[in-house]
Amino acid sequence: MTAYVESARRDWEDGYRRFQEVAREPFREEELHAELEAVTDGLRKRLGSTFTIRELATEYRQADAWTRVAVAERAAARTWLGTLSIVESAAFFLYSRGALDYEP
Repeated sequence: MTAYVESARRDWEDGYRRFQEVAREPFREEELHAELEAVTDGLRKRLGSTFTIRELATEYRQADAWTRVAVAERAAARTWLGTLSIVESAAFFLYSRGALDYEP
């Protein structure tokens, strides 16, 4: 795998860990999971169910352009601005498990 793909995977793992930590805060879990679902839905639309880690990493490079809109449309509160990068990384981490070439 290229250095960029490896770097993206580390970002996703770190984001997922932070997502889990923040989701433990009172009143945040439901909100964060709704945001996560918005990003995951966007990934489904862009990549479908057949993709590689490299294709996912390529999508990650341009994700800021569409994740902000996707989350804003579904967010119940403006707090999503502070957690968007965490939610984005967590969604990519979870979605990566469905890649054709996924290896833990």
